[in-house]
Amino acid sequence: MIVQNGGNGSSRSLLLNPEPAIDREVLREDAFKRMIAIERKRTERSARPFLLMLLETGDHQSEDRNGKTLAKVISALLASTRETDIIGWHRNNSCVGVLFTQLVIFDQKSILSTMLGRIGAMLRDNLSLEQFSQISISFHFFPDKWDHDIGQRPSNPTLYPDLTRGDKLSRLFSATKRVMDIGGSLLLLAILSPVLLVVAVAVKASSKGPILYRQHRVGRFGKPFTFLKFRSMYVNNDAAVHREYVTQLIEGRAERHPENGNGNGAGLYKLTNDKRITRVGSFLRRTSLDELPQLFNVLRGDMSLVGPRPAIPYEVAAYQIWHRRRVLEVKPGITGLWQVNGRGRVKFDEMVRLDLRYARDWSPWLDLKILFRTPRAVIIGEGAC
Repeated sequence: MIVQNGGNGSSRSLLLNPEPAIDREVLREDAFKRMIAIERKRTERSARPFLLMLLETGDHQSEDRNGKTLAKVISALLASTRETDIIGWHRNNSCVGVLFTQLVIFDQKSILSTMLGRIGAMLRDNLSLEQFSQISISFHFFPDKWDHDIGQRPSNPTLYPDLTRGDKLSRLFSATKRVMDIGGSLLLLAILSPVLLVVAVAVKASSKGPILYRQHRVGRFGKPFTFLKFRSMYVNNDAAVHREYVTQLIEGRAERHPENGNGNGAGLYKLTNDKRITRVGSFLRRTSLDELPQLFNVLRGDMSLVGPRPAIPYEVAAYQIWHRRRVLEVKPGITGLWQVNGRGRVKFDEMVRLDLRYARDWSPWLDLKILFRTPRAVIIGEGAC
């Protein structure tokens, strides 16, 4: 038997109280994955974690023998799990899953030891030695741990089956959005190339340092990418002041006045009266011209023209569990629903809700509507950020 810890689990997890289960249903693949998504959303609100255990046979045996082995596995699971736990097919006829819900917080080593002891004993009693040796078990904890190293790894896609669907409609939407991104960014780069040249010269002439500012940002599923902007600050500045402000903003503790940030016309994430900003940089930020190099991010596929604002790793580390979905649902974008709805007046939680609403209601027409509204938002000082 092969055992894997498939989750990026926190240092604490959950311990079970066994209950006998009678006449329980084994869910089909689509229904079981839907339950994973539902339990994840419950945890996002309640902070009550859960554990997903997957058992699979691999390609070691014929399909018929795999079916017989998994039938015995399911029988063992039904006898050794609680009635409140959910059993179903994670992949039809090859991988069975169990959702352990309503769990009590406890040490992770204890739960793994308890699970392996109880489930392992049941499997040994029901399977032959050959069958038992072919079973692979993996554990996936939610919420998984997100910290400052989020940019070093993606989130665990196994816990997000609703966001990684491979159905035709999902692929069609993705392809349509990508075509719009490529066509739109190429058109904008062609039209705005003189502006890009003028801004590049102004940045270089105004202060020492590179023309472009490069920064690690968090893309979809936590995948890191290099974010491009025209440099608007002096080089070798300290990011601690922005980190502290953004952390307070996410926690709802940041004061909204000109000395601390979010002044009239400023972005939600931009500090006003920031001494790190050059004179040219101040103009670029006010007009959102510093954002233009992100069109190259769109061409590379790291970003979209429209989507959630790309997060900095230290911002993601401060997120509540439910905030994280804004960096999972869709690719980050240059502009988005919250930018055109008054970014200087929108609190962080409301911004997240707007991002999630955009992901839920996406259509080509919604993207076009946001893009057409963006110039007006920039003119009044509340454009892309």
